[in-house]
Amino acid sequence: MSTTAAPAPRHAAGIAYMLAGAFCLACSDALAKWLGAHYPPMQLLLLRAALAAPALLALVALTLGPAALRTANLGIHTLRGLINVICAICFYWSMTLLPLAHTTALTFCAPLFIALISALVLKERLGLGAWLAIGAGFCGVVLIAASHGASAAQASHQPLWAMALPVLTALGYAIMMLSARRIRPGEHMLTTMTYIVLGQLVFAAPAALLGGFWVPLSPAHAPQLAALALCATLGLGFITQAFRLAPAAVVVPFDYSLLLWSTLLGWLIWREQPAWGFYLGAALIVAAGLYTALRHARR
Repeated sequence: MSTTAAPAPRHAAGIAYMLAGAFCLACSDALAKWLGAHYPPMQLLLLRAALAAPALLALVALTLGPAALRTANLGIHTLRGLINVICAICFYWSMTLLPLAHTTALTFCAPLFIALISALVLKERLGLGAWLAIGAGFCGVVLIAASHGASAAQASHQPLWAMALPVLTALGYAIMMLSARRIRPGEHMLTTMTYIVLGQLVFAAPAALLGGFWVPLSPAHAPQLAALALCATLGLGFITQAFRLAPAAVVVPFDYSLLLWSTLLGWLIWREQPAWGFYLGAALIVAAGLYTALRHARR
């Protein structure tokens, strides 16, 4: 009895952490979209990393000790940091051009890219179901792009090429996830998280400060900037904890609650009302992503 019932509380806790993490990331995305009207994406990324890095460093020092910051994976962390900065810039930029729900839905292509790269580059064998899921997911992208193009032509004149930005974000995220396989076993998740944030800081600082991507800060925006760093860090931390407590097959489906929150926040704050094609396309992406992610989890 104890061996079968014991995982249940951990699974429930993992689901709760995933739901909390998705909500925090939705709030972080909404804050980034709002702040994006005042600051360039590179500056927002630098400010977020500058506020989050000290907190993560203190957390690692207090819980694991300073020795946990030593790593044998500096090269792969450097590469992942660069990719992460490119992804974040594309994502933040896309939020200044697209409705929040569209940006969020398109980033859920990441599991499809993971499967595609695994098949084409890592030579993993995919069955017919996996290829159909990849095709269905990218049909969803086309539907969202078509629905956005129609509404933009009628009202907001938002550029259609902006749809490529969250898709590039998903591609970069997939590469980051696959590159995590190169991290040697034994490194703590907090250590990996810390190096991701430090990578953001190292790569974003020169570009933001020396490349002309800096706008003087307004004291009135200090609460929103602090909330952006807090929500982004909590979201990443909660989702990491979710995967530690429960199998991926249990918690991955609840990651898609982020799309619900993003759609709701987009409507509440900016009165964004997606067309019917968005909902159909999002459903295809979510279904395909769930199938692909759960297939990998079972394997």
